[in-house]
Amino acid sequence: MRVVCAPWGIVSAAFPKQGLRDLAAAGFHDVLLDFRCGEAPVEPEGAKPLPGMKAFLAEAGNAGLALPVARAAHLPADRTKLAAKLAPEELSARLEQMTTRAIETAAKHGAKDVIVPPLFHGVARDAFFDENRAYFLRLADVARAAGVRILIVPDERCLSGHFVRGRLTDGRAMAAFVDELNETAGAGRFGACLDMQMAGGCGQDMHAYITALGARLGAVLLTDTDGTARKELLPYTLAEHGGCETDWLAVIRGLRAIRYDGLLVLALGDTAAACPPLLRPTMLTLAKKTGDYLAWQIGMENEIARYDKRVLFGAGRMCRNYLLNYGEAYPPLFTCDNNPKMWGTTVDGLPVKSPEELRKLPPNCAIFICNIYYREIEAQLKDMGLPNPVAYFNDECPQRVVLEKIEVRK
Repeated sequence: MRVVCAPWGIVSAAFPKQGLRDLAAAGFHDVLLDFRCGEAPVEPEGAKPLPGMKAFLAEAGNAGLALPVARAAHLPADRTKLAAKLAPEELSARLEQMTTRAIETAAKHGAKDVIVPPLFHGVARDAFFDENRAYFLRLADVARAAGVRILIVPDERCLSGHFVRGRLTDGRAMAAFVDELNETAGAGRFGACLDMQMAGGCGQDMHAYITALGARLGAVLLTDTDGTARKELLPYTLAEHGGCETDWLAVIRGLRAIRYDGLLVLALGDTAAACPPLLRPTMLTLAKKTGDYLAWQIGMENEIARYDKRVLFGAGRMCRNYLLNYGEAYPPLFTCDNNPKMWGTTVDGLPVKSPEELRKLPPNCAIFICNIYYREIEAQLKDMGLPNPVAYFNDECPQRVVLEKIEVRK
């Protein structure tokens, strides 16, 4: 799973060096080739055209950043006044030209996927699928020649300044549309991109949306949003009354359910743009850790499966949630606990032993900490001088959760 950062709000289109180097210094290895930063189909009155992508591409290479995925430019749904400056046919033609250039340029610089929105400005609802079917099949010829996959992002609809569901903001509709395109263009030419701004709002069940897409899902644009307006915020920062507006639990559970191993694209442009420049490097370090955390949560089962043998440390509820979710597929040898009263008992049939028993393990047996005091226990294991790999298990986002009281037996 690759954690990619979108440059909007972080990297200046005119002077990209500092922003790209800040991303590299924060630990990012991959950045989104975002053509929204380089050109627009319609310019506001009096605005100067943005420079091309040459400086961005050159400085990304100098900073050692890879460009695994690109995002084509488009005109957001809430820019209706700008859209009205062109006839719908001319606007669609201009967008197609720009997307063609984006696909060709992205391929030359190593991108394997290009995120492309459907046409929606001036497109009648009853003509949406016909017009976009023809549009994407024309782009398929370009993508085939370039050797890239097109990832379709949900369409945008804006009513009185609020986003509402479009034709592809339903997982089943998106899956059917991608399958129909692949039947004509060839399997694998098209996939789907989950945009948290579009699919995450309007009361969507994110778990159902993600599982409907399944293996078609190739990229996820991660951002915190309330689903009412366009916002690109660092995950876990849009909170009220101690909780997030975004249903991250459903997102993580859905991605786990399909064994997702694609691209995670952090879109935090508004958070970055609002952050004072001198604080921005620190914020980007937090963003990288947030992306890594989400990748770890989503790939929890992959982390467990890395090891042929494992034991647990902790005999509480987290241990029970491990057994409930993964105990059958990845059974631990035993668990241990610092509480002497637990030694010699069993928790849901799993023996509880003293931490000293860990010294008898073969070096290739992993120790999974199942306790919120991760760093304290990890330090304890380090002081014991054990050669075993140490990993964390976490039950914040389990597929199933233990609700009844812990049953401990002598």
